[in-house]
Amino acid sequence: MISQQYQDNIATLRQKIQEAEAIVVGGAAGMSEAIGHSFYHTDENFLKHFGEFADKYGIKNLFEGFYYRFSTKEERWAFLATEIKFLYDAEAGRPYLDLLQLLQGKNYFTVTTNQDAQFSKTFPEEKVSPIQGDMRYFQCGSRCHDHVYFNKEQVENMYANIDGTRIPTELIPVCPKCGQEMEPWVRSFVFLEGSTYQSELRKYNEFLIKNKDKKILFLELGVGTMTPMFIKEPFWNMTYSFPDAYYITINPKDAVVPQELSEKGLAIKEDIARALQDALNEKEKRDAVIG
Repeated sequence: MISQQYQDNIATLRQKIQEAEAIVVGGAAGMSEAIGHSFYHTDENFLKHFGEFADKYGIKNLFEGFYYRFSTKEERWAFLATEIKFLYDAEAGRPYLDLLQLLQGKNYFTVTTNQDAQFSKTFPEEKVSPIQGDMRYFQCGSRCHDHVYFNKEQVENMYANIDGTRIPTELIPVCPKCGQEMEPWVRSFVFLEGSTYQSELRKYNEFLIKNKDKKILFLELGVGTMTPMFIKEPFWNMTYSFPDAYYITINPKDAVVPQELSEKGLAIKEDIARALQDALNEKEKRDAVIG
């Protein structure tokens, strides 16, 4: 049975989206979880695509596999190629498509710490900033120069030539400038914060500066407590500081509104996919009545 509080929360979510003159969406790992792409749990997708790695190395999830200390580079890149290939092949998930419909006709921007390209697959490039990188790109592991490389062709080739849990040595990606091993362009000790990264931050900051004095909604989706400094804490600070801002967080585990934002915020501690779908259904009902 649907509670009255949940219905009220969905009504508020829909109303705040409708009223907003600008919307900033912050999406993190919970959005991936909402489409069945868990980076932190052993699920069917992981066992289906990475079962051989799980059996051989005891790796339990994508996050653990990414940082696993493989004994050889050939094994590490076989895992990475499998992971990146999986992300390339995944279609845009339903929660992302529902969010796109909810934001239709609105002035909005999305910022994400996810590296699975789901936001980029769903939304126009100019409305997305992947501030923690993007698995679809490689960078020089020694950061000898400021460039990231779209890696689809390389990944497809590596994946097609995996033998067991290894790739041929000659397929290990190397920097075209210095010859050192490449790395996925994602947050790490060697993450390249060069011109591409700065461009992504610039898009985000320009939207904020342009819209900070408007009726602005900060919509946080699936942001946990592991890296709150990228989305959660800035959203709190801006909601507190901007004159006509409102904050909504949707997360089945970590939906929290600070006391200082009690009059300017709402926590919906529910499944993200369900909440977005219900909000979209309410929007469509309203549009049908108006139409």
